[in-house]
Amino acid sequence: MTFSATPLSALFLTLVTAVWPVGPPRPDVLRGWEPPPGPYAAGHRGVDLAAPPGTAVLAPAAGTVTFAGPVGGHGVLTLTLTGTGLPPLRTTYGPVEPLVRPGAPVEPGDVVARVAPGGHCPTSCLHWGLLRGDTYLNPLTLIRRGPSRLLPVTTVPRE
Repeated sequence: MTFSATPLSALFLTLVTAVWPVGPPRPDVLRGWEPPPGPYAAGHRGVDLAAPPGTAVLAPAAGTVTFAGPVGGHGVLTLTLTGTGLPPLRTTYGPVEPLVRPGAPVEPGDVVARVAPGGHCPTSCLHWGLLRGDTYLNPLTLIRRGPSRLLPVTTVPRE
């Protein structure tokens, strides 16, 4: 029997199997995602995760390395995630020392880089971004947050 994932089921599988790019334990989020009001406006196009220099950076999901090199004087790594639609989701990391080359396939939890000194945080951090095409998204949406729980409704009016 051959399993053939539809784009929606592949995206769902990516979302439920994604791992944090640093840890365990789960890193502190030093600064959250603050989407800009427009494409050229100020904002924070990702999240900053607490991580000292040398910390292993993990692939959050299966994909392919599509960039590994310097941008603006800091090391950056980009992964294009498998089965996430068109255009596919891409995750970005910086400042890092890439350990993989463009074209390399990765699986969830593979070590792809090490956190490098520098960056824009007051303390050492990993900046983690997520894009679909040219649109920035909140990378924390890749991480499963635990089960939803329904609470009992105690004030339902009777008819």
